[in-house]
This record gives sequence, C-alpha cells and structure tokens, in this order.
Amino acid sequence: MKKLLFLFGCLLCLIVIGCSNQSDGKQNNAGKEGSDKTVTYESEQGPVEIPADPQRIVALTNGPNVFALDGNLVGVDEWTKANPLFEEGMADVEVVSENDPESILALEPDLIIAGSHMENLDELEKIAPTVIYTWGKLDYLEQQLEIGKLLNKEEKAEEWIDDFSKRAKADGEKIKEKHGEDVSVSVFETDSKNFSVFGDNWARGTEILYQAMELGMPEKVQEDALAEGYYSLSLETLPEYAGDFIVLSKMGANNEFTKSETWKSIPAVENGQVIEFDTKEATYSDPVTLEHLLKIFEEGFLK
Repeated sequence: MKKLLFLFGCLLCLIVIGCSNQSDGKQNNAGKEGSDKTVTYESEQGPVEIPADPQRIVALTNGPNVFALDGNLVGVDEWTKANPLFEEGMADVEVVSENDPESILALEPDLIIAGSHMENLDELEKIAPTVIYTWGKLDYLEQQLEIGKLLNKEEKAEEWIDDFSKRAKADGEKIKEKHGEDVSVSVFETDSKNFSVFGDNWARGTEILYQAMELGMPEKVQEDALAEGYYSLSLETLPEYAGDFIVLSKMGANNEFTKSETWKSIPAVENGQVIEFDTKEATYSDPVTLEHLLKIFEEGFLK
C-alpha cells in the first residue's frame, strides 16, 4: 500500500511540473509575440511594416528627432554624433553611413530611418524595415509629429509641439513689445571668410524667429534667401541684409571679420544687438536644438 501511495505521489508531481512548464512556455511565447508585434506605418513611399516598439534604431537622418522622443538609438550619422548637444546622450551610439551597409547590419537594427537623397536604400531595406523621408517636405513641427507616429509616441510629440509653439509665440510678442512691432532680424553664418544669410526654414533658429515668433525679415533677405533657403554673401554686402538684430551662426573661432569697418558700421553691431552661437549646435530643427536656441534668443532679445 505504501509503495502504491509513493508511486501515486511521484505521478502527481510529474503532472504538476508538466503543467507548470507548459504555463511558462505560454508566458514566454506571449512575451516573444509581444516584442515581435508589428504595425503598418504610412510613409511617403507607401506602407512599411515596422516594429510597434522599435528597440534598435539606426537614424541616418532625423536622429535628433528620435533622441528627443527617447527613441532607442544604436546608430546615427556623423554630423549628429558630432553635435555638442547630443554628445553625452549619444555616447554609446555608433556612427554609421549609408555608404557602408555592413556597419549598419552589424548593429542588428529593427528600424532604419533614411533620407530620400541617400544611396544604397535598396540595401538598407534588406537589413531592416526602412522609412524614408525627403528633407524639407514637412515643416519642422510636422516632422517631429511624424517621428512621433513612427515611434508610437504621437501624443508626446503633440504635447511638445503645442507647448513649444505657445512659448515661442509668447516670446515673440514680448520682443515686439520691447523693440517695436516692426523689429527685424537677420540670420548670418560665417567661417570668417564666407558668409551666408538664411530664409525662414534652414535651421540656425530660423523656424523659431520667423515662423514661431513671427519677427520681421529684411527686404533684401526676402528677395534673395527666402525661396532657396539661403544666399551667399561677401563681407562688403552684409550691411544690405542686416536687420535690427543679427543672429550670427559661427563656424570656428576666427573673428577677424569683426574688426573690419564694414562690420563695425552695421547699426545692429553698433547697438550691441548681435546674438551669437556655435553652428554645430544649430544645424537641426529638432526639439532639443530648438529648446537650446529658444533660451539663447530669450537672453539675447529680452535681457
């Protein structure tokens, strides 16, 4: 009888263990299914099946937009990596290029973001689902919203857009109250030898100044830079394009041009109404960059 009870007990244990393992197996499979869930993203090139929650993103373009939404970046382009604003946050992110698909493959991405102008797009699509954007097709706010949709973080993107737009517009109103409704601003960039002036959608804070704040643009800038986005100048012609304020995007530390009589004679320079920043920190129009520039503009225009 004791032997029979012992055998029955062993059989019962085996049944319990088997059920437990089956249950664990179902849980593990469920977890795997959850991580493998995909959604269809309507890209400008058509529908693309992408991970619902991408964990290894290679951003050959729009890396800063992804970073601003806490996307899981594993690879970015060299320009994004070199930007001082992202140096700390992207310390462990690799530099990759569309011209070296093997370096991208090695990162085992589950989502790739690329530009329509790039090469080897067919090769990238073989590595992972690839979403392609055309630079300038969307404005700076629409682009952030689109990245939000891509990462299943649309609500977070919308919240930032609404908040930032209100704050920038309010700052614009304060600037006009202080300096006049018709106050104008020019955005110049220089490496001390070459000069450019920008329109209203070429980064360097132009979207904030002209679109969000609705500040004035000098007539000559409208004529020559608005359509193309930028216009190349010489030092001698800078005064013709200068507004009441000058925003100066500087490449490098050579400031010899500031010693010239041409520069010194510009009214904005004489009045101490020049706002400067490093070009490396201003070549994108993502939330991190825009917040950084907004603080600079608040200080420069209002304090």
